[in-house]
Amino acid sequence: MIQGKNHLAGQTSPYLIQHADNPVEWYPWSNEALERARHEDKPILLSIGYSACHWCHVMAHESFEDETTAKMMNELFINIKIDREERPDIDKIYQTAQFVLTQRTGGWPLTMFLTPDDQMPFFGGTYFPNEARHGLPAFKDLLQHISKVYQDRRAEITAQNQSIQSVLQKIHEPTYALTDLSPDLFKICNQQIEQAFDVKDGGFGPAPKFPHTTHIERLLRYYTQSISTQQDSPRSLHAAIFTLEKMAAGGLFDHLGGGFCRYSVDSHWMIPHFEKMLYDNGPLLALYAQGFALTRSEQFKNVCEATAQWVIREMQSPEGGYYSSIDADSEGSEGKYYAWDRDQIKQVLDDDEYAVFSPHYGLDRNANFEGRYHLHTFVGMDAICQQAEISEENFKTLIRLAKHKLLSQREKRIHPDRDEKILSSWNALMIRGMAIAGRILERTEYIESAQRSLEFLRNRMWSHQHLTATYKDGISHLDAYLDDYSFLLDAILEMLQVRWCTEDLTWACEIADVLLEKFEDKAQGGFYFTSIDHERLIQRSKTLSDEAMPSGNGIAAMALARLGYLLGNTEYLDATERVLKFAGQAVTHAPMGHASLINAYEEKHYPLQIIILRGRKNDLKKWQKQCTLGFEPRRLVFAIDSDERNLPDALIEKKYFEPCPEGVVAYVCEGMSCKAPITSLAELQSAIADTGNPQ
Repeated sequence: MIQGKNHLAGQTSPYLIQHADNPVEWYPWSNEALERARHEDKPILLSIGYSACHWCHVMAHESFEDETTAKMMNELFINIKIDREERPDIDKIYQTAQFVLTQRTGGWPLTMFLTPDDQMPFFGGTYFPNEARHGLPAFKDLLQHISKVYQDRRAEITAQNQSIQSVLQKIHEPTYALTDLSPDLFKICNQQIEQAFDVKDGGFGPAPKFPHTTHIERLLRYYTQSISTQQDSPRSLHAAIFTLEKMAAGGLFDHLGGGFCRYSVDSHWMIPHFEKMLYDNGPLLALYAQGFALTRSEQFKNVCEATAQWVIREMQSPEGGYYSSIDADSEGSEGKYYAWDRDQIKQVLDDDEYAVFSPHYGLDRNANFEGRYHLHTFVGMDAICQQAEISEENFKTLIRLAKHKLLSQREKRIHPDRDEKILSSWNALMIRGMAIAGRILERTEYIESAQRSLEFLRNRMWSHQHLTATYKDGISHLDAYLDDYSFLLDAILEMLQVRWCTEDLTWACEIADVLLEKFEDKAQGGFYFTSIDHERLIQRSKTLSDEAMPSGNGIAAMALARLGYLLGNTEYLDATERVLKFAGQAVTHAPMGHASLINAYEEKHYPLQIIILRGRKNDLKKWQKQCTLGFEPRRLVFAIDSDERNLPDALIEKKYFEPCPEGVVAYVCEGMSCKAPITSLAELQSAIADTGNPQ
């Protein structure tokens, strides 16, 4: 029997809907809930999580579905449930507050207790069990204790709140001394990442191991730049490529269905936390494609194809947008969907298939996941081919057939839940990944998939110079954040390089203008996480460091500069300069944590190369392909049909003209300086080589 009215029905967040039948009188974050807390003078119990979160489910089953616990929560607190994916603004604030209060890193579920008049946190933690264990109090005991503290120790809480407010102010609204960045940071950052590199298993640091895509990208960019400056850095390349190889071979990667899980619980990338997040897979898809461009590794190509196919098959909505995540749990058990009994596999595969599949994925060893097998590469192709006396081609065929059979069998299982809300920022990351993979692997279906998502964002989540953060079931709402705007601007610039669309360029300029108008700190430089007309919270955060996703400030700085150079717009370039000056002190203090900002600085320090190709459509493709060979992170190539109209002035000047024997005119620009028009592909290749960029 429900103790009080639950207010979560009708929300767009699947995570909130999961709690709509709880006996807890949950509210979404709303004026109604905050006003009731003030009126009744009850502290707020703030619970933050997300639908794919395993421990969020555990705490829900243990406590939020329990009538006795719910009754206590309803009597003592005003209870607010938040999806951290829809409200990263609130999550950022209270994750930081949890660390300030406890000196422990946060996570999900996040459990915070707030004073009702100002929403300041006075106690916090993450998961609390229903019974005392592992050094944690029972949740019901904690509820009673917190309520009593609030009633009996108001003066202490008020004093603590003032102190917390001051600390949060310094963290979320930093006032750094404006500092110029130094080129020394490229080497220092690279050394820090290399020092954290696990030479045995790849990755950075001990378990649990996360992909750290910004670190891998930074290593690849440093290596590429080191070649052009005759300071070859093979260790950087090795650390990046070896990490990509190990992740692809490990259980972090879904060898049957494609896509990567969130992180590995061990140092070998063997057993993951099984949730699959769109925001991991977009950057990873881009990295594996770029790794393939550098190495021509068949493994990397296979990873790209499997991941892109998974995204199109399972993560793209009929409307075009990409869904958010796949749950870690199915049938109440984490990883159950992905694990196998040995006999199950034997029944599905024929003898020849099993003979190579078993040693390759460790079925001839002890089970590696709770008495069952989660696929992880143990023995490579060469060793199995030698032992079984079969050809590489035969091995690949047998493995391909085995995977197809097992995936078909796995599809019959009860699937983990899918979070079907569509987030602007995460879609932008995947659009970028699909565009890069489509260009490098020459797969038009990836580009078409990205195009569908981009059109969805424009048609459903963009209106009157305003972007929304989330969409589900026909409802688009919540003001978009810095990450939404900056990631989308970056994604559009990648899409323009695979297929020119002047309308998209216009949209990119509109997004850039909103960033400057509503997010930029005009006094100090840099961008706030929320817009100037966003709901007022206890802090307006301005974060610079990379987290699970790249820094919104770093991506904004890079994308604005790229757009500024493309259009000759100094307003965008000046904004990038202000970001880098504001961030200079933080980046200098901790380079490794600010790889995205260092990437932006690299493109300021070493002139960005932009190649504009104008010509007949069929001729453009050949030239464009030649200009995009290899991994060239500081080269942008835009192929624009000679008949394209309504271009901005900076591009109208770069026009097609006759006579032109090869059907294309190329304009090679570095920074704000452009070479004379080039009408020969051989001459263009020579001009590109002369810039010092490696081919």
